[in-house]
Amino acid sequence: MTEEAPQAGTASAELKAIVEALIFASPEPITPRMLYRLLADEPKEDVAAAVQALKADYDSRPGLLFVEVAGGYQIVTRPELHEWVRRLFHERSTQRLTVQGLETLAVIAYKQPVTALEITEIRGVDTHGVLGTLLERHLIKIVGRKNVVGRPFLYGTTKEFLIRFGLNDLSDLPKVEDMAEALGFDPPAGLTERTPREEMLPLGDEDASEVGPT
Repeated sequence: MTEEAPQAGTASAELKAIVEALIFASPEPITPRMLYRLLADEPKEDVAAAVQALKADYDSRPGLLFVEVAGGYQIVTRPELHEWVRRLFHERSTQRLTVQGLETLAVIAYKQPVTALEITEIRGVDTHGVLGTLLERHLIKIVGRKNVVGRPFLYGTTKEFLIRFGLNDLSDLPKVEDMAEALGFDPPAGLTERTPREEMLPLGDEDASEVGPT
């Protein structure tokens, strides 16, 4: 007697509609775990089937795209239509990152965890003001302190960074040169050099009140 294969989930029209509404309404990518929790009365395999059926539906839609980003699901406009969406929201120049901001963000993305001094050495210019901007925009965060004299802060990227650049996780980062070309800046020479990971100390309670980059 042969063993029966596990039964595949069923993606009903109602469940697909609910999953679509949840993903669309969520302000950030909604994870499979969150979907399973919100739809606890539904079999997990049915929820998973609804997600896959919904993704297939969006593959043939000309305006919107179903993507997996930052460990979750999101419904976004297609890249080729971004210019039209920007016109709708009258994106202000202050919302765009400067070349200095993009360079600093790239250094952190590819070298993290990294200190402000190390970023400055790679870029060749002081970066404290830029770090403050990136922190305010939640693109980077303080992830610990370097285990050296002075215990300087170590910086890393955030979930918002993954969302902004359409990455599921850091392993999706393209080559440094490709990222720089896509964003329109020349990568600093030191950015392509390999460096060992920092020995990191966890943040203590006293760090919570410190706000400036060190």
